[in-house]
Amino acid sequence: MTYNEIIECLYDLKDEEKVIFKEKKFGIISNNSLGIYHKELKLIAKEIGQNNELALQLFDSGIYEGRLLCSKMFKPKDVTEALMEKWVKTFENWEICDSFCMGLFSKSSFALSKILEWTEREPTFQKRAGFAIIASYCMADKNSENELFEQFFDLIKREANDNRVYVKKAVNWALRNIGKRNIDLNKSAIAVSKELLEFESSSAKWIAKNALNELQKDNIRMSDYPRTKYRN
Repeated sequence: MTYNEIIECLYDLKDEEKVIFKEKKFGIISNNSLGIYHKELKLIAKEIGQNNELALQLFDSGIYEGRLLCSKMFKPKDVTEALMEKWVKTFENWEICDSFCMGLFSKSSFALSKILEWTEREPTFQKRAGFAIIASYCMADKNSENELFEQFFDLIKREANDNRVYVKKAVNWALRNIGKRNIDLNKSAIAVSKELLEFESSSAKWIAKNALNELQKDNIRMSDYPRTKYRN
């Protein structure tokens, strides 16, 4: 498909009622949105395949769904720091933030540096992006030892007092995913969660209780990474 054909396809799927529904149901407030569900965009992206040139054109179209398609079509190995900075500053809701973090940023060579940098930032969705990368990186990196992930606990404790809903949910997401990486990190994440329970802020207590509810389940699904160590 050409760029113009993709744009035509997007407009054919336009549904203003979905724009309203996504805002009311999921809190997804977006500029220049056509009202197309994520599952429909995934099918379009699968049909087109990875194509950096088209992905960049779609992002620059300014159409919200075009930008979501960019996150699904750009090749992670080709992501540059300049592009990451350009894109992260445009994030206006959790959906597009998480789509880029899960599909591209966590698989890029800049993932770790951006975790350290963005989790310190003040804008809501830039900070969320840092923690969303942590949550995604836990699954994207199947080989690193526990020490790499343990360093993220300090970031989690540092930002646990941020009461903004889309920040605290991302902090919680990161904590839970570290704890689901393997049995040893599970124990460490539970210990950190219990530390957070002692914090005075309501956000830290919420993060802790929600994480403990999942991490202490008997039937919790564990990834067992790195598998050379946890699955002999």
